[in-house]
Amino acid sequence: MPITQSGQINTTALVTPDLYVQIVTPSIYLLNGVPTNVVGLVGTATWGPTNSPAIVAGLADYTAQFGAIQNRKYDMGTALAAAVLQGAAIGFRCIRVTDGTDVAASVVVQTSCITLTAKYTGTRGNTLSVSIGPGSAASSYKVSISLPGVVGEIFDNITGTGNALWVNMAAAINGGQSALRGPSKLVTASAGAGVTAPTTTTYTLSGGTDGATTITGSVLVGLDTVPRKGMYAMRGQGISVAALVDCDDSTTWSTQVTFGLSEGIYMVATGPAGDTIANAVSVKSTAGIDSYAMKLMLGDWVMFLDTVNGVQRLISPQGFVVGLMGNQAPHQSTLNKPIYGVVGTQKSIASQNYSSAELQTLAQAGIDVITNPLPRGAVFGCRFGRNTSSNAVIHGDNYTRMTNYIAATLNAGMGIYVGELQSPDTRRRAKITLDSFLQALADQGLIGTADGTVPYQTVLDTTNNPQTRVALGYMQADVKVVYLSVIEYFIVNLEGGQSVQISRQSTTLNTAY
Repeated sequence: MPITQSGQINTTALVTPDLYVQIVTPSIYLLNGVPTNVVGLVGTATWGPTNSPAIVAGLADYTAQFGAIQNRKYDMGTALAAAVLQGAAIGFRCIRVTDGTDVAASVVVQTSCITLTAKYTGTRGNTLSVSIGPGSAASSYKVSISLPGVVGEIFDNITGTGNALWVNMAAAINGGQSALRGPSKLVTASAGAGVTAPTTTTYTLSGGTDGATTITGSVLVGLDTVPRKGMYAMRGQGISVAALVDCDDSTTWSTQVTFGLSEGIYMVATGPAGDTIANAVSVKSTAGIDSYAMKLMLGDWVMFLDTVNGVQRLISPQGFVVGLMGNQAPHQSTLNKPIYGVVGTQKSIASQNYSSAELQTLAQAGIDVITNPLPRGAVFGCRFGRNTSSNAVIHGDNYTRMTNYIAATLNAGMGIYVGELQSPDTRRRAKITLDSFLQALADQGLIGTADGTVPYQTVLDTTNNPQTRVALGYMQADVKVVYLSVIEYFIVNLEGGQSVQISRQSTTLNTAY
């Protein structure tokens, strides 16, 4: 009486009389949408791995992994702080870059006994301290390592004499002492030739540098060869919206668009601080940017209250915008939505407002801008909610994000049908999978039509799968989805005056006896 999985035995070739139980998995496979709140940031920091995406849950988590935000251009923490101000928690993927001059802090203990080096480069390593003293057990030593804002590390009961003690100390720091006391996450150690016994002393590491002096657009973009660097380190991370922090280099825009299209990421770019509308339009035209994959913000930078460094300073609008979109469902637009944490913009601080002609020029050029007021009132927010495409049908934020969302979800889930046999049942199940996902979107209000009709259509039958292609191994599904339209132009016709006549329908009350 064997029990098998369905499909493991040939039920047309059984010989032995018996009971055969086959476990059949559910025939209908349902899709769950991929996350759309993952924000990618590429910039500088004072600590942490370089060119390696790190999962960051918020500002406190960022500080623990990458150090405090810095009052300087290209600072990744500053953009993250602006994004966090937009509301609910977002999932960040942070990628630290350097200009190649970054150095890890270090200290040599007792001339040549042991060298301790910070695990990561950066000035935060200069706040690392290491104390060496008597251990808990007799004739042993203890090493205590501390870094502000991080739980300290203790390596206790290290024994040995002469140089062997220093070798054992380095081994404990680098390899750990047990399952509970693993290797140090703060420093690495290298034993020297010294034989002098330790003295009870605290040592502070020094010499660490950030490598943030000569950051350029090329550094932020990085390289697309393994190991990938900069922007390209975001590949395969499930990122929905991303920004190269403070990258106002227009020569990178085309590369960012190409990357955004290949990864399904909405890239948010910016012009330089204090940019003029005329120059922004000219530079965008020269760069040849006309794509739904990029949102370009005018270089009207934002005044931000930096509570960590105790100053108000100008920062790129990118952090605010990616934070807003990271906290929105993909069918929403940034148009007319409040942005929080804005003290002012370069334009508003100068007590100036954008004229209708200026806004029209920006809208026609496909350049968005943070303004106050918005149509909704005296609040800061994105004035257009558009990407850089000149096609009015696809120039909305919602088009980019919904298209990327649906495509990523189908890419993540529909591969289950590859390798199956193309039968009427397989086609039926694949169509049900597609229809169920799209109906869920409709039920949740992510897709729809103004008249309430079904907002999607899927075709997977003989009409688009002729036998000549089926014989070659192809199965094709044609999917159409109607996105909810974003209201950009609300026209109210007002007729007023003493001579205005109102047409009213008379109503008759019918009473039945």
